[in-house]
Amino acid sequence: MTTYWPFPPGSQPPYDVPSYGSTVRRHPRQPLVPVAPTIEHAGPVFSPAQYPAEADLSRVDGRDAMGQRIIVAGRVTDEADRPIAGAMIELWQANAAGRYHHERDNHDAPLDPHFRGAGRVFTDGDGSYRFVSIKPGAYPWRNHPNAWRPNHIHFSLFGASWGARLVTQMYFPGDPLLAIDPVFLSIPDTAARARLVSAFDLTLTQPEWALGYRFDIVLRGLHATPFEGGR
Repeated sequence: MTTYWPFPPGSQPPYDVPSYGSTVRRHPRQPLVPVAPTIEHAGPVFSPAQYPAEADLSRVDGRDAMGQRIIVAGRVTDEADRPIAGAMIELWQANAAGRYHHERDNHDAPLDPHFRGAGRVFTDGDGSYRFVSIKPGAYPWRNHPNAWRPNHIHFSLFGASWGARLVTQMYFPGDPLLAIDPVFLSIPDTAARARLVSAFDLTLTQPEWALGYRFDIVLRGLHATPFEGGR
């Protein structure tokens, strides 16, 4: 069986965070059941042939969405800085006004008919990915009085089998809401939290078109990216 470096203490969020209200109802209350790798590896393999890439979230039917266009790129690596090739990354986010394109989002911010807020990319042989989107807006979430989520994009990473899935969020530098957000602050270690904040990248920025942000993801080890559920 493959041996992985353990996550350093405090680098991953606990399952139950009292300040993050919904974890009280949904966190596991029994010991987790490990899945044998032989069973996991027998599952389906995700590929662009099955799930075509949708790397431009900023347009629908040839029409541009409202908001600040952005380019997000980075690499997915393991604990030894080796690239993870062929990983499927699914993306979802709110629009520029802070509203999701979902029937259960009743925030009174406007919907954008040219922004669905969902996409999919695959890493290449170097573990690199890239997509175009619109910078998401903040939105209220009723966790506590006057609660607002910072601007963020959700990432769901799938490996080569059905059991290999990790979910995380990417934030933006300089967002004042980060300092009071229970989700972001659920990660005890300050340095680990900082790994969820993307970096503005002028080399990715395209003149007169889009700002660029870099967000690298490390799956395990001392510098692992924090993931939902802490695993």
